[in-house]
Amino acid sequence: MPEIKALVEGGKASAAPPLGPALGPLGVNIGEVIAKINEHTKEFAGMQVPVKVIVDSHTKKFEIEVGSPPTTELIKKITGAKGSANPKAQKSGDITISQAIDIARKKTKKMNFKYLKSMLLQVAGSCNAMGVYIEGMTGAQITKEIKEGKYDALIEDSLKKK
Repeated sequence: MPEIKALVEGGKASAAPPLGPALGPLGVNIGEVIAKINEHTKEFAGMQVPVKVIVDSHTKKFEIEVGSPPTTELIKKITGAKGSANPKAQKSGDITISQAIDIARKKTKKMNFKYLKSMLLQVAGSCNAMGVYIEGMTGAQITKEIKEGKYDALIEDSLKKK
């Protein structure tokens, strides 16, 4: 089964490249595919979202798989900032630990404590690279607190909200 992978703006996919030219030769209804992609990605409006279209060559039926936007895109959406050109000297925003946990949840498919805590550490690293504080702390400071277990109860609570 052919697969088309593309990065599209949430809720704004179109028949223009890269999707239209890739889907045309497969004989599927391009308008229908685009509508489904936009429906599935509308919650990520303004962000680039990876999508995969899997087409059955015989029946012309298709399946849409939507990935999660890059961590930096999720952080940008919250802060409204692009990130700092010099993150060590200039900070570009601040998010709450709850927002960081929410980003981690969007990034991990395996929803258990171990994976979510690991993803939260990765979110902290991305924030650090962008010059974004979490709870007014640098990436190194918040990482230390995450590893010490300070936010374990919040992580557990977020898992109950699945």
